[in-house]
Amino acid sequence: MVHTAHIGIGANLGDARATVQAALQALAQAFGRQRPYVNAPRTLDLDLLLLGDQVVDTPVLTVPHPRLHQRAFVLQPLLELDPAQAVPGLGPLARYLPATADQRIERLPSP
Repeated sequence: MVHTAHIGIGANLGDARATVQAALQALAQAFGRQRPYVNAPRTLDLDLLLLGDQVVDTPVLTVPHPRLHQRAFVLQPLLELDPAQAVPGLGPLARYLPATADQRIERLPSP
């Protein structure tokens, strides 16, 4: 079973993108994530979905995440945080939610 948690983090230390990306990579390494090959199964997967209203397209990072609007496990928590959340290039996220209705997700109880 796959479990997903969503967190919001920020940075005010110079280059926010580089700071947040480095923090995510360090966290993944601390939990022992290994990348033996592209799309290998992983015990921990950290994605940078949004970075304010910035658009980033580099060989190692694409923000907004290119498939965030196609995944119920991403859309529902984002819309709980901000029902009016809009994404550069996509507009309001709420309009994409009906297309994910067939994706089963389950809210786990808080620890």
